[in-house]
Amino acid sequence: MTAKPVNLTEALQSFSEVYSPRIVARMNDYDVRVAHTRGEHVWHTHAETDEFFLVLDGRFDIAIRDADGHEHTVVLHPGDMYVVPRGTEHKPSSPGGSILMFEPSGTVTTGDAADGAIPAHVDRTAGHELA
Repeated sequence: MTAKPVNLTEALQSFSEVYSPRIVARMNDYDVRVAHTRGEHVWHTHAETDEFFLVLDGRFDIAIRDADGHEHTVVLHPGDMYVVPRGTEHKPSSPGGSILMFEPSGTVTTGDAADGAIPAHVDRTAGHELA
């Protein structure tokens, strides 16, 4: 990481893969990541951390499953942000767009999703350095 400003539009133009976040900055022990979104992610949780999402472009939906198995969906548009509380089972999906996330460094995008296959378009990663 450098001390130079990062233009998020340019950062997003530098890659095309969906659900494959790029680390655009580090702050304390957190990564600031951007990602393209399209299609469905996987049901997962992050037991140790909340997950912050800010929609930059398009639409981003987050299905939430409570402890009783009831589901509801949070629908986000550009400028909307939402925090998924730690330990909450959730499944992102999108007809297309881009997001910004704050997550502790090393947080894997698929959390504890171990039951079932990870779709080919979902990158199980702790983020990639911005090229």
